Amino acid sequence: MTSLSKNARTAGIVYILASAVGYLRLLYIPSALIVDGNPAATVNNIVAHESLFRWGFISELLGGVVWLFVPLALYRLLKGVDHGLAVLMVILGGLMVTPLFFVNAVTDAGALLFARGTDFQSVFDKPQRNALATMFLNLHHDLDAANSIFWGLWLLPFGLLVYRSRFLPRFLGVWLMVGCFAYLAFSSAHFLFPAYEDKIFTLGTPFRVGELATMLWLVIMGARDRSLEKNGPMSS
Repeated sequence: MTSLSKNARTAGIVYILASAVGYLRLLYIPSALIVDGNPAATVNNIVAHESLFRWGFISELLGGVVWLFVPLALYRLLKGVDHGLAVLMVILGGLMVTPLFFVNAVTDAGALLFARGTDFQSVFDKPQRNALATMFLNLHHDLDAANSIFWGLWLLPFGLLVYRSRFLPRFLGVWLMVGCFAYLAFSSAHFLFPAYEDKIFTLGTPFRVGELATMLWLVIMGARDRSLEKNGPMSS
């Protein structure tokens, strides 16, 4: 295995790990605990499954830490293609994204605080606490939608680097760049046209899975060094 292919597989493994950690809070917990339009049912679910909800904190924090290493691993792989673009990829994909993950852990802490109804909150009745817990959950989703701007923007330099690399398939680079606009469309719909948010998210799924395809390619196929191909078969 060449050093280039080793760097590609390392980047793919870190990419998959960070995405898997983030899955718990981004997708599983909302589908399992949050009932749209029913604050009382949502709060009852959180209280009944408090341990699961707390694991969401860990998912948010750990995901933010691990994700910081994703663009760094990709930088190591792609910096030789275009150093300036690789630095931009790290800034947009790591330095801008990670702090928002940490902030969002605080919104979940606020939601749990009101859901449990500790002693100092006796001034609020149960419906008021339900409403305040839901407000924090909504803020969490708002911040996810804001962060999705960076989830999209970093794919532009990333995709362009893949496209220009010559050791990764160009179609992956195009797919990643198109995925950028799927994330931006979702974020725009959330803030401007909330009634269409879910539909836009669903329609954008085929474009966003370019990231999954890239992760799997990096891990399974690695990177093909064209210079070695000219001189003979690449060692495996």
